[in-house]
Amino acid sequence: MDSRESDATAQSLLEAVQIMARLRGPDGCPWDKEQTFDTIKRYTLEETYEVFDAIERRAWPDLKDELGDLLLQVLFYAQMAAEAGYFSIWDVVANLNAKLIRRHPHIFGDVRAEDAATVLKNWEEIKQEEKRAEGGSGEASLLGEIPRSMPALLEAGKLGSRAARVGFDWPDADGLFAKLDEEIAELRAEVNDSAERTVSTAVEEELGDLMFTVVNLARHLKVDPESALRRANAKFRHRFMSMENEVGGEGLATLDSEKLDALWKRAKLAR
Repeated sequence: MDSRESDATAQSLLEAVQIMARLRGPDGCPWDKEQTFDTIKRYTLEETYEVFDAIERRAWPDLKDELGDLLLQVLFYAQMAAEAGYFSIWDVVANLNAKLIRRHPHIFGDVRAEDAATVLKNWEEIKQEEKRAEGGSGEASLLGEIPRSMPALLEAGKLGSRAARVGFDWPDADGLFAKLDEEIAELRAEVNDSAERTVSTAVEEELGDLMFTVVNLARHLKVDPESALRRANAKFRHRFMSMENEVGGEGLATLDSEKLDALWKRAKLAR
């Protein structure tokens, strides 16, 4: 990026910050002015998933727009924080710049890191040093930084990854396949024991254990479980819509299970 492009980028960002401030100002937009940190949260989550969707579809023009929408969320939070006297958008940027430099000593310092594993190890050590500098012990739980509020699929993956850093993990995927069989058997036993097939707490717990194991299997197979599930969802959408197109949406409800299964098999073959 040359100096002219850099200046244009800085000017565009400044303009975006000013627009956000005006929208929240005395003569600004009524809707924007009444928003709070809590009311904006759900939009942040929606915009994040729309970014994921654009990437998976390789829809680069859409991704450009979605990244802008995601940036808007950052500007919104920073503007509300500035109004409350907490911090400004420039504090956010300065903090990020300092963190990136501090946690990449192999780029901005004299530390050597030949591979990604070494980079991650150094990153974690630097984070622990930062905690100690802030007055913490630097010995808090490895799992402490994983928010309980994040999507459960993502949380499960992070919990497994963090535990693996101290060797608490299956040695390979084979052990997880065996664990899957064990969890399926335990779930089936709880379902059979449940009165009138109602969903008991035990059934929910065993199903959760099964899903947690699947997420950890994905980690060992180096597959992102969120992406894998989203791909499966997209595949199901495509095949189901093919069934609808063949007989009409209303027509599906008139078919028995055998005919529905035949339609599904044709949809699979047509993919």
